[in-house]
Amino acid sequence: METFIPTDVDAFMETLTPAKIVALLDRYIIGQKEAKKAIAIAIRNRYRRQKVRDDKLKEEIIPKNILMIGPTGVGKTEIARRIAKIIKAPFVKVEATKFTEVGYVGRDVDSMIRDLVEASIRLVQAEKLKEVEKRAKELALERLLDYMIPESRPRTETFNPFTALFNFPPTREISEEREQPQETELDHQARRRELKERILKGELDEDYVEIEVEERSGGLDFILTPFGPEQLTPEFQELFSALLPKRIKRKKLKVREALEILKEQEARKLIDFDEVKREAIRRAEELGIVFIDEIDKIAARGTYTSGPDVSREGVQRDLLPLIEGTTVLTKYGPVRTDHILFIAAGAFHVAKVTDL
Repeated sequence: METFIPTDVDAFMETLTPAKIVALLDRYIIGQKEAKKAIAIAIRNRYRRQKVRDDKLKEEIIPKNILMIGPTGVGKTEIARRIAKIIKAPFVKVEATKFTEVGYVGRDVDSMIRDLVEASIRLVQAEKLKEVEKRAKELALERLLDYMIPESRPRTETFNPFTALFNFPPTREISEEREQPQETELDHQARRRELKERILKGELDEDYVEIEVEERSGGLDFILTPFGPEQLTPEFQELFSALLPKRIKRKKLKVREALEILKEQEARKLIDFDEVKREAIRRAEELGIVFIDEIDKIAARGTYTSGPDVSREGVQRDLLPLIEGTTVLTKYGPVRTDHILFIAAGAFHVAKVTDL
């Protein structure tokens, strides 16, 4: 079954009541009525909060997060993933156990918010790229024609300055291009039009053309830290990204592949990335969904003990301010977590909910 994705999210959410959300989820998940109802109400309340005009009153509206309890395979993750696709919300799934794997500290829990912002950036960027797709294709086609039919140079005569220096009779050297029959501007444009029509019809899809492709060299951030780039602070990530030089490499590709690469390059030039960042941060803060799976694995069982439970309790302490509301610094700017929808899920076969 194909996923339903609306084109205008704001107009769609205006009429999207909890009952309609549950009806849409019923198309993909069997049963789980209580879970569907809870997440539908949470989504609707967050949308209604955005419509409040009074900023002071808006800050007083505190959203509720969700804890799902059930065995593996009943659809806990699928409910969250489907609702994110329906409302075009940034979504990220993490496993709570990944924060306890490295010693007693584990991975920084703030990384889930940075992953959410990255997902939001990709989502908004894809929408912006789709908006300029038509114009980008036109520009890419013109660039492709420049590679396939370069502009003919006019006849040139070069003067040798050494003849005057050594008192030789001045002579003019005629470039080799003069020996070639020159193509008129009208003939050149006619060839481009003919070739353009053939490309659009797909007649040259399997032919090869050599184009220039931008490549960014990598690997510097992996050398600086043994834990990978996510362990670097956002400021250092942005600094290293700017320092890495861009390399222009010539590649021989099929015409259809070259056209897609050029179209992507032109589309990225047409969009305003600052606007993408602002919209992505807004969506992450207002509509973002973080699904924390296996939350029962970090629940401390009974009284305080030594061993791996120390790591579990440490993760719980780090998660608490994140869920209650704090500000996380990302390379795209600060992100508030007050109204992000956190959905925790676990089987709770051994640990109890009260152990959290």
